Parts: sequence; C-alpha cells; structure tokens
Amino acid sequence: MIGAGPAGLATSRELSRRAVPHIVLERGDQAGHTWANLYDSPVLHTGKHMSALPGLRLPDDAPLFPTRQLFVDYLQRYATTFSLPIRTGADVVEVTRANRGWAVRTRAGESVNARAVVVATGIASNPQTPSLPGRERFGGRVRHSIEYKNAADASGRRILVVGVGNSAGEIAAELSRAGAAVTLAVRNGTHVIPRQVLGIPIQYVSIPIGYLPRGAQRAFATFIGGAIARLRGRPVLPVPHPGGCPRVPLIGFHLVDEVRRGAISVRGDVAAFTADGVQFSDGTEQALDEVIFATGFRAEMRMFDDAVHHDPCGFGRRRNRVVSTDQPDLYFVGHNPDVRGGIFMIGRDARRAARLIQQGVPA
Repeated sequence: MIGAGPAGLATSRELSRRAVPHIVLERGDQAGHTWANLYDSPVLHTGKHMSALPGLRLPDDAPLFPTRQLFVDYLQRYATTFSLPIRTGADVVEVTRANRGWAVRTRAGESVNARAVVVATGIASNPQTPSLPGRERFGGRVRHSIEYKNAADASGRRILVVGVGNSAGEIAAELSRAGAAVTLAVRNGTHVIPRQVLGIPIQYVSIPIGYLPRGAQRAFATFIGGAIARLRGRPVLPVPHPGGCPRVPLIGFHLVDEVRRGAISVRGDVAAFTADGVQFSDGTEQALDEVIFATGFRAEMRMFDDAVHHDPCGFGRRRNRVVSTDQPDLYFVGHNPDVRGGIFMIGRDARRAARLIQQGVPA
C-alpha cells in the first residue's frame, strides 16, 4: 500500500479485518501527513456523519463540519485503534514488475516485494503549477497553495490567487479578511453551492444525486446555481465550461461574499509574468507582491513510469472503480471524486479493493 492518508488507512483496516498481510508505506512522518501539513484553517466541507472511515466514528462532540486538526487527530487515532502496519519515512519512487508481483522501491533505497499494490496517495501529493513565461523575471513570491499556511503576513500585500476551486476560495477569502488586496484569476468558472441547507449539509442532499450519470449531476449543479442566483443576486463568478473532468463545486459563500463587497477583484486567465506582476490574457497588467497558484493536483503516478495508462483527468485507467485496466493486481483507492464526498467514496472503494485483493491472495 502506498500512502497512509484516509484512503490508505481505510484500505489497511479493511485488509486487516480480512487477515490479508500487508504494509503501508508513507512518505511523511505520520499517518495523515498531507492533512497535517495543509494550511491552518481548513474545515471539512462534508458533515461528520459521512466523514468517518470504516469502523470508527468521529467523536460525538465533534462539530458538524470538523476542523483540519480534529480530522488529523482522528486519522492518528484510527491508525492506533486498528494497529495498522504503517512504515513512515518511506517515500515510494519506483514500482516495477518482479517475480509475478511487484518490487516497490523507496527513496532511501529500500525494496519491498508484493503480490498486489494499492495506490492510496490521495490527490494532494502531486501539486500542479502552470509553466508561464517570464516567471524568472518576477521579483515577488510565487508558491503553490500546498505551501500556504496562514495569512499572518498578508496585510497590505497585493496577492493574486490563481484558480477557483475550494482551496482558492478559502485562501483568497482568508487573505482578504486579513487585509491583503486580493485578485482572483479565473480561467474556468465554477458552480457555487451552500455548505448546508436548513442546517443539513449539502452533501447529505447530494447522496442520491451521486448515483446519477455525470451529465445529470452537472444539470443538478446548474439548477442549484440558478436557484442560488435568484436568492442571492446575479452570480459574481463565471460558470464553468461544459464537459471535462469532474469538478467539485465551490462550497460555501465565503469567496462570493468577499467579491460581492468589492474586497476581491476577479480577472481572467494569466498569460505571463512581468517584472513586477503579471499580464492577463486580455493584455492588461497588474503589479503584485505575490502569486499563489491554487491550481490543483494530479494523482501521483510517476513511480509507474509508462506501465500504467492515465485517463484524461490524470487518474490511472481502471475498471470496477478500483482495478487497473493495465495491471490486474494494481488497485486505486481515493481516485473517484464525487459529489457525495471524497471520504464517503474512500470508504466504499476501500471495502471493494480489500475484497478483491482477498479473493486474489491464497489463504
């Protein structure tokens, strides 16, 4: 197993209760390493009743939408409760075929042989930053959202946030409230939906929608967006282009409210850096102190070289949700984003992968 985040922990627990021997290789120094190193302020968009991994509920006194730190503590408790076989400091750099199985090599030179491999690296281990002309000329700070921690030094700074996903929305709104002059660069738009309706998390309402085809899911998001527009006024963010990879809507109105009150300006795509800022695709320029790319992540697949083909969204091609179409003893958990919530889907996929692995391992 590669990764000891939510997907790796859930799959390890499911394998353990099926008595399938395994080991979990984690590049960081603890279970839930990526969650432990996110920016300080995230709160889960999903309700606590559907944000738990198989076999262990979140604390009864947890808020409806748990904080990042509470969830990190939960992941630690999950690993301890089930005595999961995690090996930390094991950064996997290569996975190759060997002896009708796999040879998994870490950065430290350690090699582990396995009959099957589960990729549970999550979607925040391979940050994507666009390559823009002129970056070497820009004198300000440039970083990806994965490097952002908090807005402690934001006051008075001119900051461009590139992207309009949930991380972009949260970071931009936080920076604005801290006194930064924030601009948001939007290449593609987004649907904006409330985090809860009448006190009920929107995720709970979305559960049956998640079983519909993607076209129907997009139609539902459009309908919700239209209803919100009628209640809250004309949209301040562009709507997304049709088609493409599944996109999680922008959940909550923190960003929209900052834009509506004039605290955050919205611009189009960035074309290039200049010496003191950026040039947008319409040819206009803006002076900046900092650019934060909240441009998302790709699944971490580089360790397989060309042994695994990717789908258009960067995930390994798979059948039955979790099984590689290229390698029958290779599994993916956490690679099925859905309106029902990432952790909810991890639970389902972890059970499926563990069951299939058990069926393929001799007793």
